[in-house]
Amino acid sequence: MSALRVVDFDYDLPKELIAQQPPARRGQSRMMVLDRSTGTFRDSSFSESPSLLRPGDLLVLNDSRVIPARLFARRTLRREREKPTGRIEVMLTEPAGENRWRALVRPGRKIAIGERLVFPAPTGEIVLEAEVLERGPYGERLIEFAPVEDFFAVLDRIGHIPLPHYIHRTDAPEDRERYQTVFAREPGSVAAPTAGLHFTPQMLETIAARGVEIACVTLHVGLGTFAPLRVERVDEVKLHRERYTLSAAAAEALNRAVGEGRRIVAVGTTTVRTLESAARRMGPVHLEAHSGETEIFISPGFEFRLVGALLTNFHLPQSSLLMLVSAFAGREHVLAAYRHAVEARYCFFSYGDCMFIA
Repeated sequence: MSALRVVDFDYDLPKELIAQQPPARRGQSRMMVLDRSTGTFRDSSFSESPSLLRPGDLLVLNDSRVIPARLFARRTLRREREKPTGRIEVMLTEPAGENRWRALVRPGRKIAIGERLVFPAPTGEIVLEAEVLERGPYGERLIEFAPVEDFFAVLDRIGHIPLPHYIHRTDAPEDRERYQTVFAREPGSVAAPTAGLHFTPQMLETIAARGVEIACVTLHVGLGTFAPLRVERVDEVKLHRERYTLSAAAAEALNRAVGEGRRIVAVGTTTVRTLESAARRMGPVHLEAHSGETEIFISPGFEFRLVGALLTNFHLPQSSLLMLVSAFAGREHVLAAYRHAVEARYCFFSYGDCMFIA
């Protein structure tokens, strides 16, 4: 792994292949099927996915729910001579204690420690207030909100869906549904676990009817998922922490599947990171319910202890997620499949098409 560079995970992607909208109907995406042992691949559609699952497989989903984490604030001027500024964008990235959140603030240059921000509702009244406690690099801030009765309810009222930076439009009302999986339950993500966006309730019913067991874990996706890697070598990569929970039901299902030699199919890289983090914390056959944080970085040379197959979207060039997929299926296999995906005009990234790897 030490010899690999971040640029070794690059590929050419025409901008017009980056999906700006979801498919007209959920579940209509194209899907590439990749055999990781041989590197062979073929074109398919997501509607075929139930036939790729075997009776007895354990399908694991990430049930984290995206919160409307993109907020707009106004400064409360502390000095009479200060000039008012336009609205301030505050993107929540992760909770950091009671009423405290880490956030990206833009424009952040003038937002100093001690600054107080107010967040108005569309009707004009102030519904949230916050103070800046710490400054960090690249516009990062630690902010503390004044207590309110139901913080997430206020976010639902004034917040915007945090579409990724490569989607060049403002969020629309329909994004509240489409940038959310149908099985989302636990609020806390600021980016969707996008491989799960393809599933419909009917598809999950079909899969269960085939004798496939379904379990859910929770990993709250942070903006670190999209942060550029500012190092040259793969062995220098450090990832942001993300919070995860393994329930008693999921731990029992995983232990049973491992004990019986059944295949574990992860939906999305966030599910992979949850499962492999848990396996390293307490072993792959003695999992217990727990919550924690993970900074696990998966790149070629990684030994997978639980995951036997993977459904995933197509990821950004030179990203940690592309490295994870390459660790699972082989860098050359994955990059060859990506080159074909470009030639075949697949749609890329969050609202794009997907790949099944086994």
